[in-house]
Amino acid sequence: MKHPMKAVTGAMTTLGLALSLSLGSAGIHAKTFTWTASADALSMDPYSTNNSFTNSFMNNIYEGLVRFNEKVEIEPALAESWTSVSPTVWRFKLRRNVKFHGGEALTADDVVFSWQRIQTPGSIAKLNMADVKDVRKVDALTVDIETKAPFPLLLNELLNLTIMSKTWSEANKSQEASDLKEKKENFANRNANGTGPFMLKSREVDVKTVLVANPGWWDKPKHNLTEVMFTPIQSDATRTSSLLSGALDATVNLPLQDVQRVNSSGTFTVVQGPELRTIFFGMDQFRDELLYSDVKGKNPFKDIRVRKALYQAIDVEAIKRSVMRGVSWPAGMVLSPQLNGAPKNNARILPFNPDASKKLLAEAGYPDGFTVGMQCPNNRYVYDEQICLAVISMLGRVGVKITPQIEPVAKWNVRLNAMDVSLYMVGHAGLPMADSYALLFDVAHTRTANAGGLNAGRYSNPAFDAVLPKIAAELDTAKRNALMAEAEGIMRNDVAYIPLHQQPITWASRKGVELKQAPDNQLRLWLVTAP
Repeated sequence: MKHPMKAVTGAMTTLGLALSLSLGSAGIHAKTFTWTASADALSMDPYSTNNSFTNSFMNNIYEGLVRFNEKVEIEPALAESWTSVSPTVWRFKLRRNVKFHGGEALTADDVVFSWQRIQTPGSIAKLNMADVKDVRKVDALTVDIETKAPFPLLLNELLNLTIMSKTWSEANKSQEASDLKEKKENFANRNANGTGPFMLKSREVDVKTVLVANPGWWDKPKHNLTEVMFTPIQSDATRTSSLLSGALDATVNLPLQDVQRVNSSGTFTVVQGPELRTIFFGMDQFRDELLYSDVKGKNPFKDIRVRKALYQAIDVEAIKRSVMRGVSWPAGMVLSPQLNGAPKNNARILPFNPDASKKLLAEAGYPDGFTVGMQCPNNRYVYDEQICLAVISMLGRVGVKITPQIEPVAKWNVRLNAMDVSLYMVGHAGLPMADSYALLFDVAHTRTANAGGLNAGRYSNPAFDAVLPKIAAELDTAKRNALMAEAEGIMRNDVAYIPLHQQPITWASRKGVELKQAPDNQLRLWLVTAP
């Protein structure tokens, strides 16, 4: 992605003294950790995107009132404690003596400001804060957070509210979130001033981002790093060769075909496990005529027979075998069974059956099929482009001819936000909340200004929407899980999406480097140690 603004080096001049202290105190024992991924963070503004890799990256710089540990469990962060004032009001006591990287003291004013900033037009993060009604200052180190109804998952939802400095934002004319969709950048898009364990030293978009350890971090560091250099490398082959050459210490996107090669290198080891993320296809079910199709005057995806036809034309076992090298978990729903609150029945509702698919298309009025555009990223998910190419071939066999639109994640992400799609790949892990409700709310609630942030196809069912507030307010786990199953069943019966599989997390690192892999696929730099 090309950016009109020049890269910023030494992004925060106010950090100069802190940077020299951080690096100087380590002296000859300074440890630089170099790592890569298949794409860059989309922005340094934590509210301007809901891209999970960007969120993961920025959680090393900015912090919220609470955080997840490597076991994806809630623990205190900028709030040291909290209590319930009423069924809808929670009181949070802020940690004392916390300072932003620029030296400003953290106060309740920063928390209230951050809440107000997350509501501004360019913010995508606000779509994940829909259950919060208000954030109010009680005193300098105390805030009350009011929810619209009793909401047991408030702590999980607050993972979306990373805290920014009111003083810094106002001084740099960044009181509103950068609007990536409208290409309206501000200072916070290329610069950062958090409270987290690492500080932004320099930023060259799509080239290199350098962080340094925060010597004044409020927490006791479990890492031993002084500098972190992140270099995005889109090419799988180049990423692996750079690792094996010794230029990198780790990658969080090791291609599956390179696992054996890296494990046998004698220098690097592979860390692998299942991710919470499900990969699936969405369809524009809203427009009366698709943006990218030869069908004029109507939308074939509004017909459930067409949606079922596409579902039955895709062979997920073949994708597992031929594309994913046997390392994927075919899915019958968009929720991972390992996600909190998810139903355990992950069986597919319809079998792979191209003949049944052709019959359904004929019944829907498309005996010769039709042409439609498919929007896919080529550097976001594990083998995303290869999966799309395989699906294109499968759909072609039943008469659905695909015009591929395969593009880098930055462009694809803007497309999703703008709902510029017809048939599109997307993935979701229920993050940052790590709960089924978050995924259902984000991908299947009727798209509004405050809901359905990843529902780019604008699927809508009032019966589904009516269940979500009940899930949000239910305190009894068994009842809540039953409501979750009800909502998921409505989606499944509607064929709202076409689920493919849960993908693997495949990291690799130099021997002696400890990464602390977690199922949310977040590299927590504050837990990384290097020899």
